Parts: sequence; C-alpha cells; structure tokens
Amino acid sequence: MKMGSIFLDASNGLKALDLSLRLFVIPFNVASIWITVSNHQDNTVYGNLEFNNFIGLKYMVCISAISAGYALFGAVSSYLKCLLSKAWLFFVTDQVLAYLMVTSLAATSEFLYLAYNGDKVVSWSQACDTYGKFCSRLRIALVLHIIVVCCFLVLSVISAYRVFRRFGPPFVPSEEGERART
Repeated sequence: MKMGSIFLDASNGLKALDLSLRLFVIPFNVASIWITVSNHQDNTVYGNLEFNNFIGLKYMVCISAISAGYALFGAVSSYLKCLLSKAWLFFVTDQVLAYLMVTSLAATSEFLYLAYNGDKVVSWSQACDTYGKFCSRLRIALVLHIIVVCCFLVLSVISAYRVFRRFGPPFVPSEEGERART
C-alpha cells in the first residue's frame, strides 16, 4: 500500500465524517427549535410563560435555525465540486457558527440555572418550582443543543485541518544552524 493512498483514504473518511456530522445536526437542531418554540405553560397565579418572553431563548432559536440551514448547505455543497474547493469559506463559517453555538448554549444554560436556582442576592425566586413543565422541556432542548454544539466543534476542527494541512510546519532553526551563523 502506498503512502499516498493512506492519505487519500483518510481524506475520504474525513469527508464522510464531515458529511455525516452535518446531516446529523439538522434533526437535532430542528427538534431543539420545535421544543423551545412550542414550549409554554400557564399558571393561574403568575400568568403565561412562553419562549417569546426571553431574549436568550430567542437567540438560541435563531442560532439553531442558522446552523441547521448552514449544515444543510454544507451537506449539499459536498456534492458540488465548485463549493467544496473553498476550504477557507467553510473554515471561517464553521468557526463563526461554532462560536455562536457556544454563546447560545451559554445564554440558555444561564437562563436555566437561574430558573432552577434563582438569585437570592437580587431577590429572584426559583421559577421552575412554579413552571416545572416549561423548565423540563427546556432542559430537553438544552441537551439537544449541547449535542449540536459538540458536533459543530468537531466540524470546526475538521475544517481547520482541511485548510491548514496544505501548509508545512513552521521553520524552526536548529541550534547548529544558529551557531554556524554566529
């Protein structure tokens, strides 16, 4: 087996993993969006609670929708040779989306933490005692979102590898060469 064929097989495996991850995240994104958007609970004492009341949840839904659309675009473009050669485009977009997904995960996690634990310093009570169904459905959406974030982090590493494998390692002068120059 030639050395070139090993790299060719690894490259094909990497492409298959990339495509699989992009297709894998779409249903998880859609499920996370659907659970979040359809989540509401009415309480006779405190009133109706729905995702529109919270900007952090709106942010998560928007970022999830963008990432699902981008994942579909990336999966389709893997069959189009003209877009597949744009490794820098996918690298930058994968990096940006991975960071946006992490920020939306942080916003949603913070919201759920406050909903479950409250903040006694500023007199916020625990909302999940009153809105248990809302919080438990939001936890499911958060778990799905965590899976998607992990997949996008792996995709960003794959796209970084694809871009930077074209370049050799940086030149580090040896000590012998340094001594010879002095």
